[in-house]
Amino acid sequence: MSAPPATPAVPVRRRAAVLPPEERRSAIVAAALPLLLEHGEQVTTKQIADAAGIAEGTIFRVFPDKDAVLLAVVEAAFDPAPVEVALRAIDPGADFEVALRQAVDLIQQRSLEVWRVTAAVGPRFHRHRDAVTVSEALVDLFKAHRDRISVSPLDAARTLRGLTLTLTHPMLIETPLPPKRIVHLFLHGAGA
Repeated sequence: MSAPPATPAVPVRRRAAVLPPEERRSAIVAAALPLLLEHGEQVTTKQIADAAGIAEGTIFRVFPDKDAVLLAVVEAAFDPAPVEVALRAIDPGADFEVALRQAVDLIQQRSLEVWRVTAAVGPRFHRHRDAVTVSEALVDLFKAHRDRISVSPLDAARTLRGLTLTLTHPMLIETPLPPKRIVHLFLHGAGA
C-alpha cells in the first residue's frame, strides 16, 4: 500500500493585528500614500489592503469608501505637525547655516510631497485651505540665532519659507535648488 500523495503547502494568511480604529486608519493612510503617488485615483482598495497587510473589508470598517481613503491621504499630506516636529528636532545650538540647511531640506521634502499628492489625486480632492501659517519651530530657530539676522525672527521665517517654496516647486522651477544654495541666497543675496 502506497502513501497518500502529499498535499502542497498552502500559505497561511495571518490576520492583521487588532488595532484601535485611529491606529488602523493611520496605517491604511500610510500604506495608501505610495500607491496613490504611483497609480493616482486608479489605485484600488485591494492594492491598499495588500500594502497594509489587511483584508480589503477591513478598510471599510474605518472608511466609508475609497474616496474617503484618498481624502485622508491628502489631509495627511497637508498636516503640518510632522514637519513641525522635525523642525523642532534641529539643534538650535548648531551652526546657523547648517541648521538652516536642515530646515530648508525639511520644507522642500514637505512641499514636494504635498505637490505630488495633489497632482496624483486631481482636482476632485482639492479643497479650499486657509493660508499656511509660518512654522513656530522655524521662528524659534531664528530666535535662537537672533544675532545673525537683521529682521524679526517671524519675517526671517516667512522669507526663508517663501524662498524655499519658490525655488522648489516643480511648477515654478525646472530643477529645485539644493538647500545649501537656497540658504546662501537667503543669507547673502544674489550679488557678487
